[in-house]
Amino acid sequence: MKLNLRHQLGLVCVIVLFPALHTSQDSFTCSRATYYGSPYCYGNPRGACGFGEEGKIVNDGNVAGVSWLWKNGSGCGACYQVRCKVPQYCDDYGALVVVTDYGVGDRTDFIMSPHGYSSLGKNADASSELFKYGVVDVEYKRVPCGYSGYNLIVKVHQHSKNPHYLAILILYVGGTYDIAAVELWQEECQEWRPMRRAFGAVFDSANLPKSDIKLRFQVSGSAGLYWVESKNVIPCEWTPGAVYDTQIQLH
Repeated sequence: MKLNLRHQLGLVCVIVLFPALHTSQDSFTCSRATYYGSPYCYGNPRGACGFGEEGKIVNDGNVAGVSWLWKNGSGCGACYQVRCKVPQYCDDYGALVVVTDYGVGDRTDFIMSPHGYSSLGKNADASSELFKYGVVDVEYKRVPCGYSGYNLIVKVHQHSKNPHYLAILILYVGGTYDIAAVELWQEECQEWRPMRRAFGAVFDSANLPKSDIKLRFQVSGSAGLYWVESKNVIPCEWTPGAVYDTQIQLH
């Protein structure tokens, strides 16, 4: 199902801004966090995950670049609870951040947007003090992302050229799942063929079927690796920027 502009804007407002936090039983891991410069305190639209402008505003700009948690791009979109360990300044809950970028800091696992970093503090004054630290000790754990009941979405990347080259961006992966691989169905030879992970959450292929495009996704989670198939297809007349609902819901 292709989403019209009205639905796309609705998804940006409802899904992108507010991933819901659910409880998780996993223990916290000790690390360090810092922040990067941003003129508007929000995310970076040039982040390595390929989210573009949506990566700038996802989770109201509470985002982070990560190092080993990036997992060659499969960690893109993961949600983490991060709380700092300076008792007089740090909020008990901390911040919920979404991974949108790759980055390596001074022995840090999180390079947070200023908006996300400020959420570590108890109040505005405490946050100001934390900014003076530059780098703070933190503890973190992965928590499920939730997108108000919406499904996994596929967006055709702007550099795609029908019918010779297709790149897709995977958005709104709920729960604590990672997308490990994507395949498309080749009707002519009756087999699934892998798409290449171009970078981050972007997969591409130059070997396209002449018909509508059927996709399936290899999902990694607590139950191991398994495949889920989109209930909708990308029609053969697709255009760059088009957004399609897979009707797959991960939670």
